[in-house]
Amino acid sequence: MPDFHKLESTIPVAPLRLIAMESARSLGESVNRYICEFRRELHKLPTGDPAFHGYATDNYLVPYSNPRFASGESKATIDETVRGCDLFILTDICNHSLTYEMYGYTNYMSPDDHYQDLKRVIAAAGGKAKRINVIMPYLYEGRQHKKIGWESLDAAVMFSELYEMGISNFITFDAHDPRISNAAPLGGFDNFLAAYQFTKALISNIDDLTVDKDHLTVISPDEGALDRAVYFANVLGVDTGMFYKRRDYSRVVGGTNPIVAHEYLGSDITGRDVIVIDDMISSGSSIIDTARQLKNRGARRVFICSTFGLFTDGMSRFDEGFEKKYFDAVITTNLTYQPPEITSRPYLIVADMSKFLATIIDFMNHDASLSNVITPTEKIHEIVRKYNNRLMEASAIIEQAEADNS
Repeated sequence: MPDFHKLESTIPVAPLRLIAMESARSLGESVNRYICEFRRELHKLPTGDPAFHGYATDNYLVPYSNPRFASGESKATIDETVRGCDLFILTDICNHSLTYEMYGYTNYMSPDDHYQDLKRVIAAAGGKAKRINVIMPYLYEGRQHKKIGWESLDAAVMFSELYEMGISNFITFDAHDPRISNAAPLGGFDNFLAAYQFTKALISNIDDLTVDKDHLTVISPDEGALDRAVYFANVLGVDTGMFYKRRDYSRVVGGTNPIVAHEYLGSDITGRDVIVIDDMISSGSSIIDTARQLKNRGARRVFICSTFGLFTDGMSRFDEGFEKKYFDAVITTNLTYQPPEITSRPYLIVADMSKFLATIIDFMNHDASLSNVITPTEKIHEIVRKYNNRLMEASAIIEQAEADNS
């Protein structure tokens, strides 16, 4: 847990308020509960100071609505004043479950629809908030982060629009390419990783995982994910390896060059447990092929960690892969919407990010340093040490019992 005592020497920027858009309502409600808990039970801050007026309340959520006309056009209405507030707006642009009526037809909301609604809420605030902070866990158009030929650069356009509208900070998770922040170099941009939550989820659900360089390897499924794999491997103190995607650059299928094969670069993984870490699972074909090759190379078990489990083509490919023992578990987060038919899969482990997100908001409201939130290396070392010690103690007990029986 971060050191909340650091907040006692600072004052909040302004009264904290949170708008959880309909796309992220469940996550927002959980974040709100944690913030209330932090400020009621963990913080020891002065009373009677005007700077802390309304600091600890039972609810930070601001009611709002996005009504639509029959033509499909919409507007945003904020039902409570946000004047002078430090306003955080949470949205999930990948929530495909929401619908609206247009010309008598039911339409499912796309990322474009969610992004437009976000801009409407910012506009409804009308510049009255002291500061506006956008929390967009999955970066809108983050995959369209570079320009090749005559094509749009949508992520950069989004940043330009939002900062021109007056936002101060943009918070995202595991951006496909965090260099996209260069599109608005003077704006606040924070990109967080889920390394600690992945570690906690793994050791909480896998009883016999030995976390050391002799038993565990972290693998990047492609060259783009190598940085996060290297960081994760380093904090765990294990080896790393990678695959690179050999593509057919003579063809374009579905907007990209098709993958011909996945080539492995790394040390021998025979008999080892392997963690494959990536930012997102879309259709899943690439990550399943990676897991299959790892098992064919002698991996004992394969655990897939991905911040965003989109599963755009459904779960049949993963059901088949699990049945054929290509992988042993998939760990993803609750930063994007996942219906019950996905989360109920026996191999799926969901890492809850709401407490982490509440901590980020709490620290940012104080303009306090986020260093121990961004890189929780010591926290990871501590839980791994406790986990390995527990396994060593259990092994010693078993060996002693066997010796006594013999």
